[in-house]
Amino acid sequence: MTAPLHFAEGREAAGTAAFLARLVHYDRAAAVRLQAGGGALAVFGRPPSFEVLAVRTAALLDDTVLDTTVSAGELLDGIEETVGKAIVPAPVTGPPWSGVLPPRGGWREVPGLPDAAGLRGTVAAAVAEFRARDEELPPQHRTRAERDRIGREIWSRPVPGTGLPLRAAHAAQSLGFLPPAGAVPHEVPVVLLAAGPWLRLRTPYGSVAVRATAGLGELGVMPVRHP
Repeated sequence: MTAPLHFAEGREAAGTAAFLARLVHYDRAAAVRLQAGGGALAVFGRPPSFEVLAVRTAALLDDTVLDTTVSAGELLDGIEETVGKAIVPAPVTGPPWSGVLPPRGGWREVPGLPDAAGLRGTVAAAVAEFRARDEELPPQHRTRAERDRIGREIWSRPVPGTGLPLRAAHAAQSLGFLPPAGAVPHEVPVVLLAAGPWLRLRTPYGSVAVRATAGLGELGVMPVRHP
């Protein structure tokens, strides 16, 4: 059994638990890869509905070193928010995505990304389009395959002014990564980064990464304070 993880603050534990709960909502059998080092923890997950890689970071009290893949649900059950502690469950066989993570360094900022309000508006318009097109389908064509086709068409489009697919912005909103309405933009910045074939939507609440072509590497573990 791996030694417990001790979060720097209770809100770090709460934020990690909220992220895990959202992953389990989309996939009850979800697995997450954990990487810890230098006083920080990164939790990687891949919600199947969005086909993106999501990561939530948290500051730890010590310099625990860890790299393992575990059940998201079991890790969630092992988080004690009141004491800021997490019991790491036994490792599981990692899904294919867990061995292909974004690079550790080399990220550069890419201009053109709308602010959080603009992203929320773009996602809302895409959801409305999907619903309208779904309602227009004749009964004989209202199948899962046809709905999936419409969804792929819509969510593969780029966010205006960028090469980031809309599904990444949708995932960021659904996972609670986008700053809430009314947040001051310069206090909770939303940034688009690129490194090789990877694009990464980063906010103070977490990141969503997508890969255009095959690539290997790891994402650096950086402590982030979450409001």
